[in-house]
Amino acid sequence: MTEDGMTARIIDGKAYAAGLRGRIGDHVARLQKDHGLTPGLAVVLVGNDPASEVYVRNKGIATKEVGMNSFEFKLPADTSEEDLLAKVRELNADPSVHGILVQFPVPDQISQQKVIDTISPDKDVDGLHPVNAGRLASGLDGLVSCTPLGCLMLIKDVMADIAGKNAVVIGRSNLVGKPVAQLLLKENCTVTIAHSRTADLAKVAASADILVAAVGRAKMVKGDWVKPGAIVIDVGMNRIPAPEKGEGKTRLVGDVDFEAAKEVAGAITPVPGGVGPMTIACLLHNTLIAACRQAGIAAPEGL
Repeated sequence: MTEDGMTARIIDGKAYAAGLRGRIGDHVARLQKDHGLTPGLAVVLVGNDPASEVYVRNKGIATKEVGMNSFEFKLPADTSEEDLLAKVRELNADPSVHGILVQFPVPDQISQQKVIDTISPDKDVDGLHPVNAGRLASGLDGLVSCTPLGCLMLIKDVMADIAGKNAVVIGRSNLVGKPVAQLLLKENCTVTIAHSRTADLAKVAASADILVAAVGRAKMVKGDWVKPGAIVIDVGMNRIPAPEKGEGKTRLVGDVDFEAAKEVAGAITPVPGGVGPMTIACLLHNTLIAACRQAGIAAPEGL
């Protein structure tokens, strides 16, 4: 609970992401005017997974809205691994493409890791290439995975200086858990990575000034797991039955029991409307940074 006894500040990821996209659009316009450079993002979708198709369409719309070039490639579900890797190599060599994103999951005949390894680290706007993961772990400049970057931006919007704070990250995935922990370390937090095997997980979570939940289990983090006044970032997106909406209907919930946690936390992200909108905005952020670096132009700071 906040110091004045009120419930938590609800962190509006949608509003923050809209502001970030606006600032990115301004920088893109400046790049075009001063350097004749238009950042380009290529998104490759293999197969016709409905959720992936929606993501790809939304990414294309957002890319064009900030003035960037959007290149979309839809390949059939039976595309071979070699054909997909050949398309990635072609995009690596294309100077008009500054960022490459292959929409996951890919069909079973394709190794996700091979795809990640084939994307040029300089164009890896998903921040998943081992070179970029290594750069992050080493404190060097690289492209950082979009969702963790969005988490950090939202945390710092609540509290600009988080040095010395206790941060607990629940989840150890390469996509979110590990990079979030590295970003918080870089900000001089004391970081604990917790997971399903952690002894007395509730007690560990309750020690956190900053609690990031990224496990993919609906409402796993209870209200009494939250330290009073903590910043809670909920990365989870879980569909659960919602009979009140009608038979067979579902609703989206996070990894945190939001209603209970908001009575205790100082600030908390809702699901939906918290971390989710930040992911595409940070993808555009990474594409802008990648375009600047590839052109030898100073990348904008403090976006």
